Amino acid sequence: MTKKQRKMLIRIIVCAVMLIALQFIPVAGIPELILYLAAYLIIGYDILKKAGKGILNKQVFDENFLMSIATVGAFVQAISTRSGDYVEGIAVMLFYQIGELFQSYAVGKSRANISALMDIRPDYANIEVNGKLEQVDPDEVSIGSIIIVQPGEKVPLDGIIIDGNSSLNTSALTGESMPRDVKEGDEIISGCINMTGVLKIQTTKEFGESTVSKILDLVENASSRKSKSEDFISRFAKIYTPAVCYSALALAVLPPIIRMAFLGLPAQWGVWTYRALTFLVVSCPCALVISIPLSFFAGIGGASKEGVLVKGSNYLEALSQAKYIVFDKTGTLTQGVFEVTGVHHNSLEDSTLLEYAALAECASSHPISKSLQKAYGKEIDRSRVTNIEEISGHGIIAQVDGKSIAAGNSKLMKKLGIPYDDCHSVGTIIHMAIDHEYAGHIVISDVVKPHSKEAIAELKKAGVKKTIMLTGDADRVAKQVAADLGVDEVHSELLPSDKVSEVEKLLSMKSEKENLAFVGDGINDAPVLTRADIGIAMGAMGSDAAIEAADVVLMDDNPLQIAKAIKISRKCIRIVKQNIVLALIVKFACLALSAVGIANMWFAIFADVGVMIISVLNAIRALKVHNL
Repeated sequence: MTKKQRKMLIRIIVCAVMLIALQFIPVAGIPELILYLAAYLIIGYDILKKAGKGILNKQVFDENFLMSIATVGAFVQAISTRSGDYVEGIAVMLFYQIGELFQSYAVGKSRANISALMDIRPDYANIEVNGKLEQVDPDEVSIGSIIIVQPGEKVPLDGIIIDGNSSLNTSALTGESMPRDVKEGDEIISGCINMTGVLKIQTTKEFGESTVSKILDLVENASSRKSKSEDFISRFAKIYTPAVCYSALALAVLPPIIRMAFLGLPAQWGVWTYRALTFLVVSCPCALVISIPLSFFAGIGGASKEGVLVKGSNYLEALSQAKYIVFDKTGTLTQGVFEVTGVHHNSLEDSTLLEYAALAECASSHPISKSLQKAYGKEIDRSRVTNIEEISGHGIIAQVDGKSIAAGNSKLMKKLGIPYDDCHSVGTIIHMAIDHEYAGHIVISDVVKPHSKEAIAELKKAGVKKTIMLTGDADRVAKQVAADLGVDEVHSELLPSDKVSEVEKLLSMKSEKENLAFVGDGINDAPVLTRADIGIAMGAMGSDAAIEAADVVLMDDNPLQIAKAIKISRKCIRIVKQNIVLALIVKFACLALSAVGIANMWFAIFADVGVMIISVLNAIRALKVHNL
């Protein structure tokens, strides 16, 4: 419990003890009133204060105003009738505060999941100065700096390991409890905890652009993006609260006037005032106002614990209606780990052709470029390369040692008017031309991710109508991968702009209540991620642009998490709907009963607090998503 919660608990206990004690203490008149008033102020002074502030700020109609009017009215009625029945007013406030404490604890529990994620924020970075380690603020570390991470410390910035090997605890980022082994040359992302060895890391990003910083920003801003359900509740409360206040006023005034003026009966002002006060207590929309945001908050918290970062409750709601899932191939369904598996139809030595290809591609960070550089196996001398021109969706043209080198797909060869030889091998084909003469081609094969096939199967189990794969790869390669994984539809040899066009077509075919999600990881996926109803990005190794453009980020790059994210969202929406239906049915039933005098104030408060507690307990279920 927080300090504030403990203080509230003490107030509740003191008030409850005073109420019980006053039932046995023989006191009456003014002393009795003073003692009951003291108990009332102990439990309700903050509600009265909030109501007063609301009136001063011209924001009158809220739950604090309703509770204050109802309880103060109950006190006034007890004084005016000299009944001495002060218990009702205090009990209403007492049970309301118990409900508020319960809700506060539930929110705290949900927030704890997100707070645990916040623990990934590094406090410092170690820099070696004159043979000694010096702790500095991560913000002060520039790109290219060498930092030291010792066992037990958080990795403060993204970078590449230049010395050492270790095991990393990535559970805060990915939800995966198994340690990840890393060695020299491996990329490492901030937010992990170094478990065993000392690591020397060369930073590749500033702190503000690092993975940990982006994650924290996503989580911190998630609550600002409200779902349709939350917007509905906000709009509902704005209309509902003034309506019930005026209805209560009418209930207190109109029946007595009608009884006197038209029926010749006693007015019974006290009876109808009591009914109006009961009506106000019943009308308090606590269960709706509290449980709906809490359900989404818990859903986002539960998802983050599993390594799925949702940028807002609106995206969580949209994800529940995802019926079409569109995938990029490279880095999403496949590992993006390309290896050179063949060199064919070449007029030069294999090593020479690989050398020209690696040099031409030296400025690109694309996995294919990296695989060519890896196959070359020597240090790249960039001074040999000039006039690099990257043609999107085609390839690269560059000057290497004064020779014109073209490296790319068949589209590039056609564009340059160079005859080329087709390849019968399955994989990505890099055609090479030297001084406008065809020089052969290099075959590069990608590796399918271990869980991709299972991910597609799980999506279909989750009720997804169709899975589609979009790729810039050759048709034959794309079709084989799609067939192996069980993808329903595939579109190949696409430029980045073509992917947007294909998504546009799919969007026009679906119904309004169905959503389309696009899953990608590369910088070229950013436009499609933005255009889709829901953009899902691979967070661990995905590009910054893709993560920025996406609505949902998968921290462990596992496509199997997509089905889990959909299941989490649907569980959350089910809970939200259950709470809305329960709260409204009970609320309107109790309002009717209180208006006709069947429900007294005790019934009203137990109904209100009871529904709120049930709704809050139900909302907490959104946290439990591990076994979905």
